[in-house]
Amino acid sequence: MSLKRYASIVLGVVAATLAAAWPAVPAEARAAVLSGAALSACNTVLAYFLTVWSMARSPNVFLGVVLGGMVARMVTMLLAVVAAVLGLGLPALPLAVSLLAYFVAFLAFELTVLHRRTSHRAAAR
Repeated sequence: MSLKRYASIVLGVVAATLAAAWPAVPAEARAAVLSGAALSACNTVLAYFLTVWSMARSPNVFLGVVLGGMVARMVTMLLAVVAAVLGLGLPALPLAVSLLAYFVAFLAFELTVLHRRTSHRAAAR
């Protein structure tokens, strides 16, 4: 799956789920929920890009990019959450729930896509 298609699916999922849940989200939590969804969407698209880009490289490059990218994304996400809560005053609980819910869903999606991608590659050999 191309990066463009992957990102389109991720953004479509975010848009559809937020549109469905929006009426139930309290007005004071909406910015936090939207921020959590956006952070998670950016995180998964970047993770997918780094993984796909590094798959064609040597095993050392692959491991360095995937693990280094994971650490960098974790630090960036932590800093973004701290900045959102302390700097912007967003409510922590709705931000955390949104971020984690989308993170888990997108992690499952990413692993499914990558598994299919590598299975097709192995079958072609």
